[in-house]
Amino acid sequence: MKVVAYLYIDPLLETPPDKNIWGQEIDDIYLDLAGRQQLLKLIDDSQKNPPQKIFIRRLEDLGNNIVDIGDRLKKLESLGIEVIAIEQDYQSSKFSQKSNQDTKLALIQLLEKVTSNKRKERLIQGHARNRLKVLPPPGKAPYGYRRGQDKYIIDKSTAPVVKDFFEQFLLFGSLRGAVRYLAKRYGKKVAPSTGKNWLTNPVYRGDLKYKDNQVILNTHAAILDREEAAQIDRILRRNSRLPSRTASAPRSLAGLITCQECHLPMVISRVTQRKNKQEYLYLRCHDCPRETKCKAIHYQEILQQAITQICDELPIAVEQVNLQNITIFKEQIQSTIKQKKEILLQLPILQRQNILDQETAKLRNYKLQTEISQLETQLAQLPPENLKAIAKTVSIPQFWLDLSEPERRFYFREFIKQIEIVRLDGNKWNLNLVFIF
Repeated sequence: MKVVAYLYIDPLLETPPDKNIWGQEIDDIYLDLAGRQQLLKLIDDSQKNPPQKIFIRRLEDLGNNIVDIGDRLKKLESLGIEVIAIEQDYQSSKFSQKSNQDTKLALIQLLEKVTSNKRKERLIQGHARNRLKVLPPPGKAPYGYRRGQDKYIIDKSTAPVVKDFFEQFLLFGSLRGAVRYLAKRYGKKVAPSTGKNWLTNPVYRGDLKYKDNQVILNTHAAILDREEAAQIDRILRRNSRLPSRTASAPRSLAGLITCQECHLPMVISRVTQRKNKQEYLYLRCHDCPRETKCKAIHYQEILQQAITQICDELPIAVEQVNLQNITIFKEQIQSTIKQKKEILLQLPILQRQNILDQETAKLRNYKLQTEISQLETQLAQLPPENLKAIAKTVSIPQFWLDLSEPERRFYFREFIKQIEIVRLDGNKWNLNLVFIF
C-alpha cells in the first residue's frame, strides 16, 4: 500500500513542520515552497501510479481559491485515492459513506471554513510582505509618532513628552516616579504598564518590532539613542530583581537590605513624635521567625557604613572582573555583525545576476536584519568598557555625600545586588556587600 503526503509551505508565514506530523509512515513527500509545481507533479504521478492515500495538512494547501481546490480534490478522488486532511478532519471515504443530505451539509460547512481561512491567509500574507518591505505594522502609531508614507515620523507635539519621560527614568530609575512626573508636568496620565511598554518598545529606539517578535534596526528616526536605551535595559533588569514597589521607594537602600540571621528583607520604618517635625528611620524585619526578634537598626548608620564599604570594596571587585574576556566576546559579535552586513550588500548583486529572485532576496534580507538586531542587543547588554574608570569615580566618599537619596538609589542599584546585615555580639553588626558582577 503506497501512502504519500503533500506539504505546502509559504516561507513568508511558516517553516517546514516536523516530518512525523502525519501519524504514520509515509513513502514519499511532495513539498512546495510558495508555488505548487510539486502538487502538479503529484497529480501527474498519481494518474500513472495512484497511491492508496494522500495526506495533506488542510484543503487550502491544494490551491489559491475554492475553484482550484475543488478541481484538484475532485481529480485526485476520481482516481480512487483517499485524501486525508489531518488538521480539518476531512477524509474522502467518510464523506462518501454519508447520505446525500449529510454530505452536502458537511461540505458546505467545510467550504465556509476553507473560504474563511483563505481570507485570513491573504491578510496575513499582506502583513508579511509589508514586513519584507520594512513597513510599519498595521494599527495606530505609538504615542510620540505619526504615520508617514512608508515609515513612522516623529510627532513634534508629543515626542518631547516621551523624551522627558525617558530622561526622568534615566535620572532616578523609577518607573512610577517618571509616570507621576508626566501627570504633574504635562497633565499626561499613563498607567505604569504603559510607561513600561514605552521603556521597552523598540519603536522609540528607531526600530520596528513585528508580530513574530523579530526586530529590524534603524527603520525611522529615534526618540531614544542607543546608549540611553542600553542604560534603560540595565535599569529594568536591575529593578526586576528587587521586591515589588521598592524600585520607586524614596530611600536609596530600599529593597537591597536583608538580614543574614533570618534571611528576610529589612523594611524601612519611619518614626515621628507628636509636635516634632524630626523623623527617625529604622531598618527592621517585620516577619522575623526567630523567637528573639532581630533588633532594628538606625537607617542612617547602615547608609554611612554602606557608602564606606562600597568605596573600599568596589575597586577590588571590579579588578576581579575579567574585562579581557568581555572584550574578546564583544569583538566576536562585532565581527559576526560585519559579516552579515557584507552579505546584505551582496543581495542586490545576486538578484541582478538572477541567482536570487526578488521574493527570496527580500526574505533573506529580512532574516539577516533580524539576526543583526539580536546581535546588537547582545552588545548593548555587555558591561561598559570604562567600568574601571567609573568604579574609580564612584569610590570617592564625597561623590556619595553630594547625591540626593534618589540619585544614591540609582548608583547603589547599578553596582550592588544585595546588602546583608551580619549580626555580631550584642548590638554590633557588619555589612556584606554582594556586587552585581
